[in-house]
Amino acid sequence: MTKNGVWDLVKLPEGAVAIGCKWVYKTKRDASSNVERYKARLVAEGFTQKEGIDYHETFSPVSKKDSLRIIMALVAHMDLELHQMDVKTAFLNGDLDEEVYMKQPKGFNDDIVT
Repeated sequence: MTKNGVWDLVKLPEGAVAIGCKWVYKTKRDASSNVERYKARLVAEGFTQKEGIDYHETFSPVSKKDSLRIIMALVAHMDLELHQMDVKTAFLNGDLDEEVYMKQPKGFNDDIVT
């Protein structure tokens, strides 16, 4: 993570609130249940945030059933192909307008360079 420049160690500005984080580990296995690789993710504990203090609004783009029905009708009428996909990392690639401060993970004790 450090080599990829995922985070910058900084002093917490006055008035800012740092949220916690934790490591989530997963073992990936192949079809024969043999260990293929080990994966680790660092996730923010956003559930500790308070509306109006730590954030002001949330937004999740969703579609309405009526919109889906119209698209399906158009696909059927115009004899088109329709492909469905599920994006699990949509929020990982979103742009933020504000700074987010997170505490260092448990066991990670690196000094802040000033």
